[in-house]
Amino acid sequence: MGNLVHRLAPRFDRGRRGGLSPDLTVKVGSVELPSPVMTAAGTAGHGAELGAYFDLASIGAVVVKSLAPFVSEGNPPLRVHATPAGMINSVGLQGPGLEAWIDDELPELEATGARIVVSIWGRSVDDYRKAAERLADVGPQVVAVEVNISCPNTEAGNELFAHSPEATRAVISATAGCERPRWAKLSPNIGPGIVDIAGAAYDAGAEAVTLINTFFGLSIDPVTGQPRLGGVRGGVSGPAIRPMAVRAVADVHAAFPDQPIIGVGGIASAEDVVEMMRAGAAAVQIGTATLADPEICGRISRELNNWCAKNRVPRITSLVGSAQLTP
Repeated sequence: MGNLVHRLAPRFDRGRRGGLSPDLTVKVGSVELPSPVMTAAGTAGHGAELGAYFDLASIGAVVVKSLAPFVSEGNPPLRVHATPAGMINSVGLQGPGLEAWIDDELPELEATGARIVVSIWGRSVDDYRKAAERLADVGPQVVAVEVNISCPNTEAGNELFAHSPEATRAVISATAGCERPRWAKLSPNIGPGIVDIAGAAYDAGAEAVTLINTFFGLSIDPVTGQPRLGGVRGGVSGPAIRPMAVRAVADVHAAFPDQPIIGVGGIASAEDVVEMMRAGAAAVQIGTATLADPEICGRISRELNNWCAKNRVPRITSLVGSAQLTP
């Protein structure tokens, strides 16, 4: 890493004197983004909600809340509870259904100029197929489809598609009809087996894997003895899970160094983004932090520019996989 920076530093210095900024452009497979920062599904709404806080076109992409080819009511309240350094949620993938989203939310989101990633989910392989095929005719601002096979807050509980290489292959293969790059969002709850699941996703046609979704969790009221969430169990997210997310990214990158990874889990600063990229992520998503600060994605994207300038990194892609992990 050091040699690379020193080779590029003179060119970078001339650029700074000429008023140029570090290059934050990244590629996730065939998708080029002007910044590595994206929203994470489930935390940015279904449409242009965050446009009230920053220019949605200024970040890499807006990843919308997961959508199914049917209306989903989600889980009963309470749905969210604070935990040390994060939260546990059991929202249950509530959504209006893909058809209503295309009619009611997509036009306003497209009008912002944002690059859009549509997250899809289903209860069966056929549900995923239907959702993907419906997206084949949407506009070019939908640059990718994220296939969420790892949400713990469904009727299936811990029986996730992302816990089986065979089920992962089946779902990713079934979603080819979207005619767009597909990113497979995977579960950390399978432990080291996530490497095999990532391999299955790549083999089935995913251009990238998104690492990670939430950890299985449970929160109980000590006075009443009752679960704090209406859905009983939920998914834990926030800064507390970031080291585990970084580990998952590093492990999958070590196994598949030429395959794109999107890192997500507890990111709340430009330094967190850099850490995830050094582990092997080509881009990142910011989730829980957005709920506390809806401006954070835009701000971190800007702060990355300053971080790269301060640390003499002319191209942010030079960071990818640059961590020195050999003992």
